[in-house]
Amino acid sequence: MTDTILDRANVVAAGTATTREDAIREAGGLLVAAGAVEPGYVDSMQDRENTVSTFMGNGLAIPHGTNESKDEIKRSALSFIRYSSPLDWGGEEVRFVVGIAGQNNEHLEILSKIAILFSEEDDVQKLIDAPDADALFALLGDVNE
Repeated sequence: MTDTILDRANVVAAGTATTREDAIREAGGLLVAAGAVEPGYVDSMQDRENTVSTFMGNGLAIPHGTNESKDEIKRSALSFIRYSSPLDWGGEEVRFVVGIAGQNNEHLEILSKIAILFSEEDDVQKLIDAPDADALFALLGDVNE
């Protein structure tokens, strides 16, 4: 078990989802595969999205579970997926989906790091232009500090 929030294995440069629901399942599936959450957490990510959109601006959505799903989280983790074509996220265009599972409010610190990264259009463009998942992971390195 590592203390790393974002593992290289959880960075996908070319997501396959074509809908918001599939993207949430794709992001959540990475968290399940990483052993960070129980499968039920993915359902709660969908439940939260049905209640309030997790679109954050600048092509970013950050789906995460409901407060009731805290027990489904085994450790804090992120998944990061880039899509070559924008997804329709309730009328907004999303190119990046970041799945978050946070224990003990750790997700708040993670969210702020992601928000800072996506607040600068130059930084977002670097993420769009990154040639592969290794390059994306390098750009995202700060979230693990």
